[in-house]
Amino acid sequence: MFVLHVALQGCLRGRDVVYGITADTGGHIRYLLDLVAASAQDSGIARIVVATRLFEGPPGPDYAVPEERLCDKVTLVRLSSASPGYRTKEEMHAEVASFAESLIAWIGAQERAPDLIHAHYADAAAVAEIVEDRLGIPFVFTAHSLGRVKAAMLGEAAAGHPDLAGRIATEERALSRATLVVASSRDEAEVQYAGYESCDPGRVRVLPPGSDLARFADSRPDPRVDATIARFLHDPDKPVLLALARPVARKNLAALVRAYGESPGLQARANLVLIAGTRQDIDALDGEMAGTMRDLLVLIDRYDLYGRVAYPKTHRPEDVPALYAHARVRGGLFVNPALNEPFGLTLLEASAAGLPLVATDSGGPNDIVETCGNGILVDPRRPDAIAAAASRLLDDPALYAACVAGGARAAAAYDWDRHAARYHALLRALVAPVPPLAAPRQLLICDIDNTLVGCEAALGIFRRWRSRQDSLAFGVATGRSFHSAMAVLEQQDSPRPQVMITSVGSEIHHLDENGVTYTADAAWRAAIFSGWERERLRAALAGLADLVPQGPLEQRAFKLSYFGDDAAAAQVRARLGQTGLRASVIHSHGRYLDVLPERASKGTAVDHVRALYGLPERAVFVAGDSGNDVEMLRARVQAIIVANYSDGLAGHAALQHSYVARTSHARGIIEGVGHFRRMLAHAH
Repeated sequence: MFVLHVALQGCLRGRDVVYGITADTGGHIRYLLDLVAASAQDSGIARIVVATRLFEGPPGPDYAVPEERLCDKVTLVRLSSASPGYRTKEEMHAEVASFAESLIAWIGAQERAPDLIHAHYADAAAVAEIVEDRLGIPFVFTAHSLGRVKAAMLGEAAAGHPDLAGRIATEERALSRATLVVASSRDEAEVQYAGYESCDPGRVRVLPPGSDLARFADSRPDPRVDATIARFLHDPDKPVLLALARPVARKNLAALVRAYGESPGLQARANLVLIAGTRQDIDALDGEMAGTMRDLLVLIDRYDLYGRVAYPKTHRPEDVPALYAHARVRGGLFVNPALNEPFGLTLLEASAAGLPLVATDSGGPNDIVETCGNGILVDPRRPDAIAAAASRLLDDPALYAACVAGGARAAAAYDWDRHAARYHALLRALVAPVPPLAAPRQLLICDIDNTLVGCEAALGIFRRWRSRQDSLAFGVATGRSFHSAMAVLEQQDSPRPQVMITSVGSEIHHLDENGVTYTADAAWRAAIFSGWERERLRAALAGLADLVPQGPLEQRAFKLSYFGDDAAAAQVRARLGQTGLRASVIHSHGRYLDVLPERASKGTAVDHVRALYGLPERAVFVAGDSGNDVEMLRARVQAIIVANYSDGLAGHAALQHSYVARTSHARGIIEGVGHFRRMLAHAH
C-alpha cells in the first residue's frame, strides 16, 4: 500500500524540528512524523510520502529543499505553490489551488498512484478534494484543530478574525468529502465535531496518537537545563509548576500566570516554569505569539512574580525529557491550561516522566485522565480552579502518588505500534472493501464489556468462529457511545459488527458498503423521539441528592447518564411518576443509571434491526452479562447469559427462558448459539 500524507502548515522537516519557530509549527508535525515512522515498520506498507509546501527565505533554507529522505520507505517532498515565501495558516487558503496542481503533476510522474491520501488540517483536505476529483484517489482527514472550537473560545472576539468563517467552511467541506475522519479523542469526535452540519459520526474513528514515552520514563535532570531555569529563581529547589506550550492564545498560559499570581499560598509552595516556545527577540515572533508573550510578561510584572517564575527564551527538542525530570525531582506538577487541547501529547510525556497533571477539561485530556487516572481536570477559564487543583496535588501525598502511578500506565495505553496497527487495518479495509452481509439468515447481537470482550483467549476463539458463519449477521448492543464502542472493538481486534446498537439502545448505526464506516439509523431516531423531553427530565432529576451526573461525554441526545445505587434508581422512578414525564430507566452494576426515551432500550433496538432484516424471531440470538442487558434478553426467545454474569442475571424472574452458559465471555456466546441451533435442528 502506498500512502500519501499532505500537510501544508508550519515548518516541516524530517529531523530537528524547531517547534514554536512559527505559530503553526506545533504538535501536528510531531504527530505526523511519529505516525509515518510507526507506519514504516509495517511490512504491508510499501511506500509513504509526506507532501508539504516548498518556500524560500525565513525561517531558513531547509524548507526550499525539494526532497528529503526520512528512511527507506518514507520521503518528504516539497512542492511549489503560488507564493514563494512562508505562508501562515490564515493565508494558506490562497495556496490550495496551485499546490494541488503541483501535487497532481507529481503524482502523474510516479510509477503508481497512491492508494490513499491522508490530509492534515482543512487546507490539505481542500487539496485532497481537488486531487480526488481529478484522479479518483480517496482521502482520509485529520483536522488537528477546528475553527468552530476556536470561534467558541473567542466568543464575541471571533468577529475580529475574518479568516475563521472561511476556515470553518473549508472544514465543513472536508468533513463531507472525506472517506474517513481520524480523531484523537472522544471529545473531538463527539463534542467538537458536533457543531459541524456535514459531520457524520459514523465516518469518524477515534485513534489516540501514540508516543515514544520510553525516553521520558527514563528521563534524568540535565545540569545545563537546571541552570537555565535556576537563574530566574530565588529558591530553585522548590516544587515546580511546569507548563510547556507555544505562546498562543489557545494555550491559555496567561490563565496559569493569573492562577499563580492570585494565590499567595501557591507562590509560597512552588515555582512556576513557563517553557513557551523558542525566541531570540519578541518582536520577531510570528503572528500572535509576540502579543501573547508580552501579555505574559505584563502579568508577571503586575503580580511582581520575579524570582518565582522562570521563562527561558529557548530550549532544544532534546531538552524536553530533562525539563520534565527537573520538575519531577522537585516534587512538581505539569499544567496544561489550554482553552481546548485536541489531544495532549505533552500530558503523556509528563506522566511518563512521573509528573501528576492539572489539565484542561476541554478536549483530549478527558480521555487521558480517564484512561490513566493521572491528574485533575479543571475549567481552563477559572484561574482559581487551576490554583486549587495544583495546591490539592501538592498538599495531598496520597493523591500525588496515585497520579504518578496512573501516569506509569500511559505508555501501555498510548502506543504508536498499536495506533499504526488500527490505522492500517482501516486503510486496508477502505482499499479492499468487504461489504456487509446483504441478506443474512440469522442475527447475533451481544453486549461488549464482560460479554464479547474481557477474555483475550475467548475473543480469539470467537474471531475464528465468526469467520466461518457465512449467513450470520453480527452486531453489538452496549451502554457505550458509538465511538467508545468502536475504539474498544478495534483495540481488541474484534470482528467488525454489521450493526452497532449503542448508548443503551438509544442509537443504531449500520455498516456501509465500504465495510468500514457506518450510517446512523434515522428511522430509529424518529421512532424514539416522540415524548422525549430531555431538558425537562434533566431539570426534574437535578435535585435528587443520591444521583450524580456522569461526565459530559456520557450525556447523549437521547440519553441522560448518572451514578446511583438502588435507592437512587427508586428515587428517579418516583420523580418521573410525580412529574408525569415519560422515560425508560435502566440501572446496572449497582451504580450506572441511564434515563432514555420511553421506547428506547437494547431490546426494542434489536427488534427494530430484526424487522429491518426481515428475520423471524427464531433467527435472532442475543447475549449479555449485566442489568443493562435485561431488556434485550427478556424480549428474545434465544437469550444467552454468559457464565461471568453480574446483577443476579441468571435468577431474574423475567429471564428464566434464557440459556445460562457454562463458559464465560465470548466462549459463552458461542456455546449459547450452538445450544439454540441444536434445539432448532431437533425441532425440525
